[in-house]
Amino acid sequence: MAKDKILSEIKQAETNARIMVDNAAKEKNDRISKARVEAREIIKQAEVDAHKSSQSTLRSAEHELASQKQKIIEEGIKEADIVAKNAKAKVDQAAENLISEFERAIHA
Repeated sequence: MAKDKILSEIKQAETNARIMVDNAAKEKNDRISKARVEAREIIKQAEVDAHKSSQSTLRSAEHELASQKQKIIEEGIKEADIVAKNAKAKVDQAAENLISEFERAIHA
């Protein structure tokens, strides 16, 4: 009987060991699945954050570009006004020079 009892205990231990191995394998697979889901969520969140960051950077760059454009336009307008004023100031002088040259050509 002792032999039968020992064999029975060995079989029970083997069964228990098999159950423990199966449970461990199932737990391992569950943890891997959860880790994959978490990794996907982290990647998705990182993509969302990266998109938000790139949009923010783009808006900032567009704002800076618009500001620089406006400054360039304002400087161009100021320079055009200066050139126009200088040209107006020289119109009278040019007219006088033309009249002088015309009179000299007539009297020559």
